[in-house]
Amino acid sequence: MEPPSPHLRYLGSLPRSLSRESFGLERMQRLTRELGSPERAPGIVHVAGTNGKGSVCAMIESGIRSAGLATGLFTSPHLSRINERFLLDGQPVSDESLARGVEPVRRANERIAALFGRAAHPTFFESTTAVALVLFEQAGSDFRIVEAGLGGRLDASNVVAPELVVFTHVGHDHERFLGRSLEQIAEEKGAIVKPGCRAVIGRQMPAVREVLLRCCRPAAAEIHDVEEDWTVRGASSDAGRWRFEAVGPAHAISARLGLAGRHQVDNALAAIAALAALGIPPQHIERGLRLAEWPGRLEFASAQPRVLLDAAHNPEGARALAEFVGREAQGRDVTLIYGSSRDKAVDEIASWMFPVADRVVLTRSRAERSVSPRGLLAAVGHHHDSIETAPNVAAALRSAEDRVAPGGWIVVAGSIFLVGEARELLG
Repeated sequence: MEPPSPHLRYLGSLPRSLSRESFGLERMQRLTRELGSPERAPGIVHVAGTNGKGSVCAMIESGIRSAGLATGLFTSPHLSRINERFLLDGQPVSDESLARGVEPVRRANERIAALFGRAAHPTFFESTTAVALVLFEQAGSDFRIVEAGLGGRLDASNVVAPELVVFTHVGHDHERFLGRSLEQIAEEKGAIVKPGCRAVIGRQMPAVREVLLRCCRPAAAEIHDVEEDWTVRGASSDAGRWRFEAVGPAHAISARLGLAGRHQVDNALAAIAALAALGIPPQHIERGLRLAEWPGRLEFASAQPRVLLDAAHNPEGARALAEFVGREAQGRDVTLIYGSSRDKAVDEIASWMFPVADRVVLTRSRAERSVSPRGLLAAVGHHHDSIETAPNVAAALRSAEDRVAPGGWIVVAGSIFLVGEARELLG
């Protein structure tokens, strides 16, 4: 394996700690000023929510690109290589392009630290967000889709001046930082609305929808409410990929989704509403939905045995995965490989996920925040009668492959880091 480049080593050296004190926009605002304010470029789409952000970003980007427009997409985290966070026209940036994006950010960070002290030095996520904005500027992207990280109000991405904001499904996650109630979490995410922008509100629970609508009013945002504006007709599944007609205020979209899972219908509605608000013609919306890809989310990475990868790192994601496996693998032998980061609701996640499996293998990724297999066993062992542990992902895959019956499935889930490692091992 080649040693990492100086620019990757630099990004890897930046602080990543998640503490309340690390949140705030002052460092990010200084950084973007030093970079010439790329956050104020036209064509920015800012996407926030709990579940479905990545999928909705992927569908929006694919629809815009299908219309012949240049796109930039910033998401996090990555599965295997940091380049995956930065897509230009649907492709991860090359190492050379990434270096050209990192270098001005590195110089700006050093100027900030020299002027204001080391405590003012931007964090890893702030710096990678800035790298994305620089890369989009360098490429001259027509539209720049930016996924919010944690929350919205104090997230580094909230420095952008968006043309459009999009809210995917809001549920419980990162409660230590965002609040215990759905209303509190929705307030944090709703704070990405800026004066004069347009806002797409995807399907939500009533209390969340009301909070998001309330967040839009002071900004006089033009609201596109999926619940009010769009209707689904004739939904059906073909091997887990859904088809339906989305009937909206001006168009009917014949949707055939490239991304698998029933939950992608709601994600697609948010993306359709966003693309329609941006003026993308129906035929390009339809093509974009069909061709959209989002690796590591209900992705089949191997055929023999069949290995399904899905991050499913919160209760809503676990429920969607359980519904998919329960429907598509009905009557088949299922081995679940499960791992988690420390800040996740593992007991609730396991209560959804474990019942669809015939056996469970608990393991951990290389990520520093991952829970040990022994720790997971103590926390969730009561959810299944057939559980074993494996020290790492490679050992877990070997164990699962030895045990799975002919025609059975292996499901790897619970952490994007776990899925990324499994994806590398499976080639």
